[in-house]
Amino acid sequence: MNSPSPRQYRRFSTGNMLIIVLAGFILGVWLTYTPPGVLGKANAIGYAVCHQISTRSFFLGDHQLPLCSRCSGMYLGALVGLIYQIRLGRFGGIPARKILFVLGTFLLAFAIDGINSYLHFFPGTPTFYEPHNWLRLLTGTGVGLGISAVLLPIFNQTVWKDWDDRPLLYSWRQLFTIILLAIVMDIAILSENAFLLYPLALLSSATVLLILTMLYTVIWILLLRKDNHYQTLNDLSGLLIAGFTTALLQIALMDLGRYILTGTWKGFPSGL
Repeated sequence: MNSPSPRQYRRFSTGNMLIIVLAGFILGVWLTYTPPGVLGKANAIGYAVCHQISTRSFFLGDHQLPLCSRCSGMYLGALVGLIYQIRLGRFGGIPARKILFVLGTFLLAFAIDGINSYLHFFPGTPTFYEPHNWLRLLTGTGVGLGISAVLLPIFNQTVWKDWDDRPLLYSWRQLFTIILLAIVMDIAILSENAFLLYPLALLSSATVLLILTMLYTVIWILLLRKDNHYQTLNDLSGLLIAGFTTALLQIALMDLGRYILTGTWKGFPSGL
C-alpha cells in the first residue's frame, strides 16, 4: 500500500483547518446570539427541532427541558441504543426480523399516540384516550431505539473499510437489555429528580447534534465517493468535522428562521 505523500498530508491538513475555522465561526456566532448559560444553549438546540410546548414537556424546577417529553424520549432512547450497540463492533447488517417487528410495533405506538395527542389541539374532536407526558416519553423512547438500530449500521457500512455485514441486533437478550436500559432512563426522567434531569437534559440536546453529525458525515462520504475508506476515527476526523459543521449550520439556520417568525426563544403556545 502506498503511503500518502507530504503534499497529500499538507492538503489534508489545510482542508481540515479550513473546516475547523468555519465550524469555529458558526459556533461563535451561534453561541453569541442564543440564550445564555449551558441550559440556554441546550434549549437553543431543542428550539431547532422541537415545538417545546410547555404542557407537553417536563421541567427541571422552573426550567423547561430543552425537548418536549416525546422528543426527550426519542433522542435519549437513540443515545441509549447507540451506546449499547457501538461497543458490539462495526456491524452493518440490519436487525433480525424479530427485532424489526418489535421496533415496528414501537413506531406504530408512536404514530397512534402522536395522532391522538395532536387531535387534542382541537376541542370537541373525538380522540382515543387522554394523552399524558409519560406516554409521550415512552413512545418517543421506543422510536429512539429504532433510530439507533438503523442509524449505526448505516454509518458502519458506509464509513469503515473493515465493516462486518452481520446484524448488530439479532437476539431477544440484546433487545430486552436495551429496552431495560431505556426504561431505567425513562424512570429517571419521570422521577423529576434535579440531579438526574439536569444531565439528561444536556444529553438529549447533545444527541440531536450527535445524530445530525453522523448523518451529515455519511452524506459527505457518499458525495465525495469515499465510502469504506476509513479504519480509525483519526482517519475520519476531517469528515466528522465536516459533518459536525453542517449539523451546526442546520441548527443555526433553523434557530434563525424560527426566531424571525416568532420573535421569541420560548416554545410554541399550548393552544396551537
